[in-house]
Amino acid sequence: MSLAETFARIVGEDSPVRLIFFDGSKIGRDDAETVVEVRSPLALTYVVRSPGDLGLARAYVSGEIEIYGDIYTALRELTRIRAGSLTRRDRLDVLRAIGARTLLTPVKPPPEEVKLRGQRHSKERDKAAISHHYDVSNRFYEMVLGPSMAYTCAVYPREGATLEEAQYEKFDLVCRKLGLRPGMRLLDVGCGWGGMVIHAAKRYGVKALGVTLSKQQAEYGQRAIEEAGLHGTAEVRFADYRDVAEDGFDAISSIGLTEHIGAANLPAYFRLLSSKLRPGGRLLNHCITRPQAGDTRLDRHGFTNRYVFPDGELESIGIITTVMQDIGFEVRHVENFREHYAKTLAAWCANLDANWDEAVHEAGIGRARVWALYMASSRLGFELNHIELHQALGVKTAGGQAMMPLRPDW
Repeated sequence: MSLAETFARIVGEDSPVRLIFFDGSKIGRDDAETVVEVRSPLALTYVVRSPGDLGLARAYVSGEIEIYGDIYTALRELTRIRAGSLTRRDRLDVLRAIGARTLLTPVKPPPEEVKLRGQRHSKERDKAAISHHYDVSNRFYEMVLGPSMAYTCAVYPREGATLEEAQYEKFDLVCRKLGLRPGMRLLDVGCGWGGMVIHAAKRYGVKALGVTLSKQQAEYGQRAIEEAGLHGTAEVRFADYRDVAEDGFDAISSIGLTEHIGAANLPAYFRLLSSKLRPGGRLLNHCITRPQAGDTRLDRHGFTNRYVFPDGELESIGIITTVMQDIGFEVRHVENFREHYAKTLAAWCANLDANWDEAVHEAGIGRARVWALYMASSRLGFELNHIELHQALGVKTAGGQAMMPLRPDW
């Protein structure tokens, strides 16, 4: 039996994705928008041996599977036909098709897969996890993110807005929600390449400190501060947020850090941020969330945890706001930007496609494939409401006074 005949029962003979197998057999419509080429028995070995989406990811990252056409479209259609979610019977059928000897041969995952050592969410392990994801190459991220160098969900002020307009709006919205005014002091934890720090210092006249565990980000951000003429007003520091000695800040922004904290550490995280705020100070927490409460850890055996965000954990917005309230923040406003993140990811995918050859030269073909797959699958996840993006605004009240406007003024 050919591989096409084997997979016809799994995905259907009229599959919207055309599948071409190494034995020469094919399945799917001739006019399919995307084509997936299964190049070797190793590709199917990865799929059969690995749980969930990990097998497909390993096969794609290693180059044993090639996708022709838009990868997002391919993933969307593969999701519809449940590729990657093989039943026990499906796996046995594939086993028979490629032979037991092939499956019994030991195979290593692609070298881009990471396994961290040490205690989960210790400072050293967190540093290694952040370095794995962010210390790829500043030039690589410039090609993907564009001039803003913002690696978090943008806020699109209107349909048709550019990525740069949307990233500007995101930073400005955070500043407005925090009520920033000249002379205030801002702490930005997990500051990335310094976009929020620079925007707040330049546009709102605050003194801003950003901290990041990525050395490459800190060096880039500090150079950008010097070039913007903000020396003495803004700083990007290579440090753990837990090691910031200063306190008495008027506002704190946390944009894309909470995903790295860990559910068990959320109370300590928000308690520390509260201790850094003056009475009446505001906190804006911006992070990816789960639609429902429950198991908060990213699947340890899944693609994202193994290749992209090691030790990442996602919580529901209900859990996050509950913890904020329990340690003393008054939650004043919550907003979901799920659709905005799908649009942001679509723009990043387009940037990577446009700069593919240079990106591969800069980061290597394996790493480029990881990012292409991660961003396209994340876009699909936000569109299908498998993941969300929330901003939660809290205030450290003083004697019961929040010092907030009667209605949102941002």
